[in-house]
Amino acid sequence: MNAARTVDALLARIGPAWGDDIRTHRDLVLDAYTSLLDTTSAAGPACTRNVAYGPDPRHVLDIYRDPALAGPLPVVVFMHGGAYVRGDKDVTSRVYANVPTWFARQGYLGVNLEYRLAPGAPYPGGAEDLGRALAWMEENIGSHGGDPGRMVAIGHSAGGTHVAHHALDPQLPYRGKGLRAAAILSGRLRADALAANPNAAGVRAYFGNDESRYEALSPVSMVTPDALPLFVAIAEYENPLLDVYGAEFFHRLRARGHRANQFLMLPRHNHMSIMAHFDTGEDFLGRQLCDFFERYGAPPNHAPRAMAPALMAP
Repeated sequence: MNAARTVDALLARIGPAWGDDIRTHRDLVLDAYTSLLDTTSAAGPACTRNVAYGPDPRHVLDIYRDPALAGPLPVVVFMHGGAYVRGDKDVTSRVYANVPTWFARQGYLGVNLEYRLAPGAPYPGGAEDLGRALAWMEENIGSHGGDPGRMVAIGHSAGGTHVAHHALDPQLPYRGKGLRAAAILSGRLRADALAANPNAAGVRAYFGNDESRYEALSPVSMVTPDALPLFVAIAEYENPLLDVYGAEFFHRLRARGHRANQFLMLPRHNHMSIMAHFDTGEDFLGRQLCDFFERYGAPPNHAPRAMAPALMAP
């Protein structure tokens, strides 16, 4: 419990100051949650690592499955962030693997996706790679125990942009293909290079230097009533403006007649802990996501296993 108390105290201390020094606070959160996961998580599900889904060295994914469960299982694909120019599916030894691990415990096949980065793969490279991975899974995930007819995606931060583009971008020929629903957690849903944006350089690397195009290329500008079901979540303590953009995105979904959606602000959490807390025993957000996915066509094959009491209630 010492690790849990340490994390709880850290969240309380840096929460209001998160935006003052995001990189330092990010590293503190990652270190604390890696230690917490080391002390609280049970043995994980089986993992098949670095399965290629395309020709680039970053076209790889990890597959997490509880071998005790009979397939085919619904599939949850997780797409990490990194301001478009950095990041990978293992940001530490336990994070982001904790996300597909937790979903594998709930009766899903968890997939942790790596993809190409800017500037080598500018817009719409991230969405292209998600589309490529989903196409690969439609053909091959069955051999790993997954059900290609019950696939959903979760994107965090820049990964949330890529998931949103896949779901909404009218310029993409595979718009929405392969997914029953999607979740965007702390996602960048509006491209901007404002002075308040600590990742403005990453936005320019991905979207280009012509800021006159940013409005049209932003997911908030692509909402349509017929889009696939979308779950939008923000942390109480976000990177500057990401909470505003998340709320704006949900508002536009509702205002334009899209009703298959849900919005959540997770108290106490910040831009990094909103993902790092998965598989620690705190599962409020995870349960909300499971309920949403089940409601829109991706139920697990069995009742989820009982979890330990939440270490840190929201």
